[in-house]
Amino acid sequence: MSRVRDPQRLRRLERWATAAVTAAALTLTASGCVVVHGEREVLPATTPAEAAKALARFTDAYNKADKAYDRTLDADFVTGALGAIDGARLKAGRTNNPGGNSAHTPLTLTDAKFTIPKKAGWPRWFLADAKGNKGGDQRWLLVFLRYGVTEQWRVAFLTLASPGDVPEFRKDADGLAEALPESSTELAVAPGDLSKDYAASLGSGGDAFADGTHTTGWRKLRTRAASRPGLARQYIDQPLTDGAYAPLALRTADGGALVFFTTRHYEKQTAAQGASVPTPNKDVQALTTGEVKQSLTMEFVSNEVALDPPRGAAGQRVSILARVQGLTSAQGE
Repeated sequence: MSRVRDPQRLRRLERWATAAVTAAALTLTASGCVVVHGEREVLPATTPAEAAKALARFTDAYNKADKAYDRTLDADFVTGALGAIDGARLKAGRTNNPGGNSAHTPLTLTDAKFTIPKKAGWPRWFLADAKGNKGGDQRWLLVFLRYGVTEQWRVAFLTLASPGDVPEFRKDADGLAEALPESSTELAVAPGDLSKDYAASLGSGGDAFADGTHTTGWRKLRTRAASRPGLARQYIDQPLTDGAYAPLALRTADGGALVFFTTRHYEKQTAAQGASVPTPNKDVQALTTGEVKQSLTMEFVSNEVALDPPRGAAGQRVSILARVQGLTSAQGE
C-alpha cells in the first residue's frame, strides 16, 4: 500500500475532498432544512491528513483505556468486532485489577500508510496500516468507519498481518482505492457471504477456503481438544454481519479483494459424571455468569482478514491472512 507522495496532488486531493464533502453533505433548502446528500455522492472517505489524526486519537484513547483498565476511555473510538473484543478485555482487566494495568506499555504506531476508498453511501471507511511496537514485525491493520460527517471515526476491525501478506490495492490517478459492495459477484466469494461460509467451513470443511492456520489448522486443534477423557467440547460457529460487524472489502491490484469480516463462536465444555470442568483463568472467570458446576459455555467474537480472489482465477480459494479473537462472555451451569 503506497502513500500519495506527490505534495501538489495531496494538497489538491485534500482541498477537493473537503469541498466535496461540504457541498454534497449539507445543502440548504428553501425552507431552511438541511438535506444530506452523502448517500448519493461518490466521495473519498476522508483525506490522508484527517486519517492520520483519527489514528492518533484512537491510539491515545486506546492507551488511556489500557492503562486504567477502563472501557469508557476508548468507548467512543471503537465499534464492531474490536469494540466487543476490547470492551470485554478491559472489563476483565478492571475486575481483576481495580487499580489499573501495572504491566501497561503504551502502544505506538509508526510508518502509517492509509488506503482511502471513494464510495457512495454510509458508512464511509478507510484502512490504516502501521508498524507497532508490539506484535513483532507484523503490521497493524485498523479499519476506521463512521456513519455521518459529524461522527467520530471508530475502529471496527483490528488485525495483525505479516508485511508480505498485505496486498497492493488498485487505485485511481488521485491515489484513491475502490470499495467493493457486499453483493459483489466479481470475487470467488461475495464479501457478504464470507462470514456465513467461513462459519460453516469450520464445522464441515469444504473447498471455499485455502488450507492454513485459521481453517484446517483450527479444525485439527478442535479435534484434538475434543478427545480429552472426561470432558466433552462442543462448538457452534455463527456469522456476524449486522451494523458495524458487516464486511468491508477493498479491491486489490490483481482484481480480487482484501476483505475484513466477523464471526461469533461458542465453545461448551461439559464434564462427565464424576469429573469437573477445568478451572478457567481469572479473565474468563471475570466474564462468567452463573456457577461452573458441570459445564462452561464461552462466547468469542473473531475478526478475520481474507484475500478473496477474482472470480475465475486459478484455484479460487479464499485465504485467511489473519484472525484476532477475544472472549466476550461465558456462562457456567
